[in-house]
Amino acid sequence: MAQVVCYLNQGGNDYDGRQGAHISAIFVVLVVSTAVTFFPVLATKQTKVKIPLYVYLFARYFGAGVIIATAFIHLLDPAYSAIGPNTCVGMTAGWNSYSWVPAIALTSSMFIFLMDFAAERYVEKKYGLKHGHSEVVAVGTDGTQKRVGHSTHQHLHSGDQDAEPKSAQVADESSDASLKQGDSESLAERSFRQQIAAFLILEFGVIFHSVIIGLTLGSAGEEFSTLYVVIVFHQSFEGLGIGARLSAISFPHRLRWMPYVLCAAYGLTTPIAIAIGVGLATVYDSGSFTAQIVSGVLDSTSAGILLYTGFVELLARDFLFNPDRTDDDKQLAFMLVSLFLGAALMALLGKWA
Repeated sequence: MAQVVCYLNQGGNDYDGRQGAHISAIFVVLVVSTAVTFFPVLATKQTKVKIPLYVYLFARYFGAGVIIATAFIHLLDPAYSAIGPNTCVGMTAGWNSYSWVPAIALTSSMFIFLMDFAAERYVEKKYGLKHGHSEVVAVGTDGTQKRVGHSTHQHLHSGDQDAEPKSAQVADESSDASLKQGDSESLAERSFRQQIAAFLILEFGVIFHSVIIGLTLGSAGEEFSTLYVVIVFHQSFEGLGIGARLSAISFPHRLRWMPYVLCAAYGLTTPIAIAIGVGLATVYDSGSFTAQIVSGVLDSTSAGILLYTGFVELLARDFLFNPDRTDDDKQLAFMLVSLFLGAALMALLGKWA
């Protein structure tokens, strides 16, 4: 049975020779996805750009919904199709002894959790900075303890939902006047490192997925026309999620260039992968045994990363455990509608790609 399934899946190369159209995809995906990714960052990092609060909130929470739907619909399902129980790989010795897709996703999500928890513990023990409403106490250079107002780790994780988007503040204006500037800067630096670490994990998972998408589009045959349109929207929605999350991070002045580099990295990944796919179009076989293993493992790993990041870093910290969450019911409803709309549209795209 395994030999029959493998034979049927071994479709060979089906490139149809429309090189011009394939090359155009490189530039269209590059321009559209990069522009959408940069939008939320420019809206918050450039003071000359005035973006209404609700436009920013839409981008941020629509993007969060996209990330979660990507994990379920665009990663887990393709992973099962590549190395699941009823596939060529899944029926082969070594792969047929266990359900590897959920196992790989579980392993990657638990590993990310362990990294996140270790970072949290380090900050708690070294700086006394914890989640919640409790007062934070920092130790000054003279050995005395100094209060840091109501500032919390959660406050530093989440963007302000009640005002125009702005950088996270370390100390409240009413904080104890005796708190030294160095203590405040130290807390801000620790918070930034945790936030950027969480973001890099998110982008890492999305980039894995983007490479597979680019290779598939670049070497596609008769299904190219449908994939072209769907992937432009797919990468744009994903880019919106990346940019919106990046815009909520308060970067120190010395690293003010970093958000733009990270946006560009996402914008370039898929076009480069498409170009590689075009170059290998006549020899690349996405249905080969090796290609299926690579695709299935990467998709499973990315799914675990995005599931943890989506539910913990994006939803739980913004909605459930955020002491600075807005009390405006209208605004909360808008945020939730944006979230579910992003998830629904990204799930719908899974019908085609």
